[in-house]
Amino acid sequence: MAKSANKTRATAIDPNDFIAGLEEGPRKRDAEQLLAWFERVTGLKAQMWGPSIIGFGRYHYKYDSGREGEAMMTGFSPRKAETVAYVLPGYQSDLIQEKLARLGRHKLGKSCLYIKRLDEVDMDVLAEIVTEGMAHMRAHYQTWDE
Repeated sequence: MAKSANKTRATAIDPNDFIAGLEEGPRKRDAEQLLAWFERVTGLKAQMWGPSIIGFGRYHYKYDSGREGEAMMTGFSPRKAETVAYVLPGYQSDLIQEKLARLGRHKLGKSCLYIKRLDEVDMDVLAEIVTEGMAHMRAHYQTWDE
């Protein structure tokens, strides 16, 4: 049986061009701020993953099922309703839970952190969360800083 390819893959689209194409308003301003913020916090250059996710770094994964591939280590997507920050491996650890309690207004998915407005979260706490997530990825997976 053929293995299916990942739907979300790195692309050649410039993240600045993607953000420039967003409708003027808070979502675009937050995306501009997050682009510079993620580059500063991660020390990595941004790359588009799929049509709407801006990612930083990459890692190789392999599931018990045999499925394997590459994905970004962290990133964000300026969705219409809210910004989604992707922090792998997710938000389940006790250390992350303590940080989330200090973060400010947000909602969670498995590896998704939903933020309505950046001015409602503590960016220093978010930096702790992203930095810890990247450290975990580097310790447990083959990673590339590109």
